[in-house]
Amino acid sequence: MKYNALIFDFDGTIVDTLTEAAEIYNVLAEDYGYKKVKIDEIPSMRHYNMKKLIKELGISKLRIPFLLAKGRRLLKKRIDQLSPIVDMVETMKELRKDAVNFGILTSNSTENVELFLDRYGIKDLFTFISSTSKLSGKSKHINSISRTFSIDKADMLYIGDEIRDVKASQKAGIAVAAVTWGFNSKDSLSLENPTYLIDTPKQLLEIAR
Repeated sequence: MKYNALIFDFDGTIVDTLTEAAEIYNVLAEDYGYKKVKIDEIPSMRHYNMKKLIKELGISKLRIPFLLAKGRRLLKKRIDQLSPIVDMVETMKELRKDAVNFGILTSNSTENVELFLDRYGIKDLFTFISSTSKLSGKSKHINSISRTFSIDKADMLYIGDEIRDVKASQKAGIAVAAVTWGFNSKDSLSLENPTYLIDTPKQLLEIAR
């Protein structure tokens, strides 16, 4: 394989969480007095980076860890309502045949990820699941994964759906495949110059091999 260490984001990349995330956010917005998100606003928000999104919603950066923790707990109750991205499960199974390291690095909780993977019988595909409580902490975790598993960064590929995934990968010095079916739009991802920009999971088979 061209990349024998594949690391996936979870929300928006493996699993379709866009609608659930918006609904959960609106519950929190109701409780804590933030601006709610309307369904017809989501397409335009897909062009925002995280900094602009937080500003648009009027959320203090200091409140982000608290809101993330609350959101994860609410999502846990909705795990059974989530579905994998079309063709993603089959693609990951095919990729796993040749990959040495196969992991997940997410801002979601490890517990939520494992519940979802167990439901679809794919937990055993992964050699590690790593979680970060910070929206901007993925580059440090990528570096840690490289050290922990003695992986050459030239062998690593991160697969994610957000601008911050691209930036974190670039900061850590590894290749990144930005997927267009998640939160951020294709145009906004393209502006960040990811190593790869893909529209379907099956394109990963061409990239990784």
